[in-house]
Amino acid sequence: MLTSVFIAAVSLALFWMAAFTLWWQMHAWRTPEVLASTRFSSPDGDEHVSFSLLLPARHEQAVLDHTIQRLLESSHTDFEIIVIVGHDDPETTAVAETAAARDPRVRVVVDTHEKKNKPKAMNTALPYCRGDVVGVFDAEDQVHPELLAHVDHAFRTTGADVVQGGVQLINFHSSWYSLRNCLEYFFWFRSRLHLHAQKGFIPLGGNTVFVRTDVLREADGWDPDCLAEDCDLGVRLSSVGKKVVVAYDSDMVTREETPGSLMSLLKQRTRWNQGFLQVYRKKDWRQLPTLGQRLLARYTLMTPFMQAFTGLIIPLNVAIALFLDVPVGIAFITFLPAVTALVTFVFEIVGLHDFGKQYGLRVRFAHYLKLVVGGPFYQVLLAGAAVRAVWREQRGRNDWELTTHVGAHLDEPAVNREGLPGSREDVPVTREDVPA
Repeated sequence: MLTSVFIAAVSLALFWMAAFTLWWQMHAWRTPEVLASTRFSSPDGDEHVSFSLLLPARHEQAVLDHTIQRLLESSHTDFEIIVIVGHDDPETTAVAETAAARDPRVRVVVDTHEKKNKPKAMNTALPYCRGDVVGVFDAEDQVHPELLAHVDHAFRTTGADVVQGGVQLINFHSSWYSLRNCLEYFFWFRSRLHLHAQKGFIPLGGNTVFVRTDVLREADGWDPDCLAEDCDLGVRLSSVGKKVVVAYDSDMVTREETPGSLMSLLKQRTRWNQGFLQVYRKKDWRQLPTLGQRLLARYTLMTPFMQAFTGLIIPLNVAIALFLDVPVGIAFITFLPAVTALVTFVFEIVGLHDFGKQYGLRVRFAHYLKLVVGGPFYQVLLAGAAVRAVWREQRGRNDWELTTHVGAHLDEPAVNREGLPGSREDVPVTREDVPA
């Protein structure tokens, strides 16, 4: 009897958790009005906001120059690009210095920390930012030339302290897991983050995020010891009542590539999960003013681990219903999480069609098949990353596992994969050295 009650309780909990997650994932598609409200409004042509664009780059010589050139093509006239390189990374430094020599809007800041990570690099550059707003991009990003104009307009018309733009992995055809990875980003930036902004609690994305410089300095920048510094910054700013505006437009998204191997994806997810766990344990979210916000924060920060548990327990529930001698009512309840999983699969198929339509990508039958068949295997990977994150956190392993990029998402042959566009010794240097 106790076993049956336990099975029923777990099944009902999984059912409601999956149902809430699916509902939040569908937030932007509830009505045409909601969908329209998630987009950037058209800029009015005025420019009142200046930008300092941070571009941390470590061993990114293959893609960095292309990203810098894309940023320099911006239609906005008041911005600077600050490329942050490590003192022990001469290849990437040479690419950055060559770009700085070509255009005075590019500056190079050298991070001299012995143990390096992204938040330390950005904190190193923060004192050198001259703009009203600090924007963050990754070294492999493809940035739309009109993005800064739209962000400028968003700041001026909404009174926002933070503007979060869209990010989209684009190379869905590269592997079976890249298909699911791309779709995750699509749902997260297209829909889920808008819900968080509306509720007043938001874990910010890692790039295409813009923060007023004074607000960022008041918050002491990024946490140098957190493996999810973007999430942490969003939680801290939400907790003190800063206004965050999220806007998604398929024309304006920053395009990126998925990790190049399963191991790389596992390490990336481990880092994110461990970072979410660190943010949860810091308890800044407890300062949120309402119970609803605090519950949403608790649920969101623990979601990676609950999703992993759900993916493993649903097949077990189905097996219990089919092969163990349990009452009919209990057997029926054990199937409820599987029903929500089936509905989620249907929604993902519709989402994949919408993703292809919005980005002009040809989605074939084989892609839909990979999406469905790869679902259970992807859940196993997420579960493995969650377990690994807990193990690393308990052992005090906080080293940054870097995700390498090769430019798989680029549709232009401008990426120099052989190395450097010029000799370091022959290039005049525009560089800000930070003393150790």
